[in-house]
Amino acid sequence: MQAVTKVALIGMGTVGTGVARLLIDHGDRTARHAGRTLWVEAVVVSDTQKARDYQLPKGVLTRDLAKVLKNPEIKLAAVLVGGLEPARTITLQLLESGKDIVTANKLLLAEHGPELFDRARELGRSIAFDACVAGGIPIITNIAQCFSANQIESLRGILNGTTNFIVSQMEEQGTTYAAALGEAQRLGFAEPDPTMDVSGGDAAQKLAILAHLAFGARVHWSEIPCVGIDALDPADLKYAKELGYRIKLIAVAELHESGLELHVSPTLVKMGTPLAEVRQAYNAISVIGDAVGPVFFHGLGAGQMPTASSVVADMIDVAVGRMGITFHTLNLWSQGEARVAMLDHKRLAGRYYLRFTVEDRPGVLAEIAGVLGKHQISIASVIQHEPSGDGQVRTVPLVIMTYRAAEGSAQAAMAEIDKLKCTRPGSVRMRVLD
Repeated sequence: MQAVTKVALIGMGTVGTGVARLLIDHGDRTARHAGRTLWVEAVVVSDTQKARDYQLPKGVLTRDLAKVLKNPEIKLAAVLVGGLEPARTITLQLLESGKDIVTANKLLLAEHGPELFDRARELGRSIAFDACVAGGIPIITNIAQCFSANQIESLRGILNGTTNFIVSQMEEQGTTYAAALGEAQRLGFAEPDPTMDVSGGDAAQKLAILAHLAFGARVHWSEIPCVGIDALDPADLKYAKELGYRIKLIAVAELHESGLELHVSPTLVKMGTPLAEVRQAYNAISVIGDAVGPVFFHGLGAGQMPTASSVVADMIDVAVGRMGITFHTLNLWSQGEARVAMLDHKRLAGRYYLRFTVEDRPGVLAEIAGVLGKHQISIASVIQHEPSGDGQVRTVPLVIMTYRAAEGSAQAAMAEIDKLKCTRPGSVRMRVLD
């Protein structure tokens, strides 16, 4: 008779429903990989009367968390509720009752990772979290285990499918940001309040987790320099394409001798390169290791079944004992010193795309070039189109691509150029991915 591991699900929203489907409808599949049946003993929800599109076996659904906490036969719980509370409290209660944890809650780990991981270690328990970053892409497992012979040198990724969908719609359909966001909400890619996605905060949370795992960084996600797509202008998508680039919300973690480069921002990515060709609601992560070289991961970063796939894979790893070994060996989110510190963002070097609206008169380009030169920024190329406007003073868009310069120098130059009499409000600066 095959062994059985009894499990509980805390929450049965979109992801929880997908996990239940995989464990109950495809138990034979998971049993083959785990060498045991993962038996869903209880599913804890706040409202048992709510209509659901998946019918659980009789007696499984409950509002009573105590049925899980007081049942020593339940060895593993998947915490599939969002937000910080009651997720944090529930996770601590489950750990203290002797359960191992699987979670898909990235915010929970980004905010309370050290507390939860230290408590799990004290109790001899483990926390698995592959579903927290990039949905169905197994990036956590690959960084923690498959790249263990490498010093990872860089991570560059599209970590938020909502923003990638919006930018893809704007580029491919020619829609405005507002229209693209509305379509994303209609299709369920964006929440009614999309702030965390479009501001870049969601990607920053995921980047903080990846940076900790890959580099030992101890950086709160709110400390990562972050610019979202909520001010993205279709004109910049057009000019980027003219220059041979696409704009993507890119999260970067790159190791330098002096520290770790971390930031999230709309970035020009060269057409034809893998990240530039990631469309719609897909995620992608480019990893460079000193031994393996460049590796590229691409897949759905959210949604019921891709995320459920990662959750169930983690549950299998916990059930067979692999996660327990890995968890305690890696010593993640320990109270020890960070292995690497985040670099001062203003000192980071990069190439830039600059767009200004300027008066159409002689000498304007020379004025702007003079300010750039003053800040040690060299011009690589310039695009200037026909003037617009019917007044006496006509304006033209002026697009400049720079050579590498320090972030602080670029910020200072933009501030100075914006004060020139020849420029109009609304200048734009974006990084260019080399």
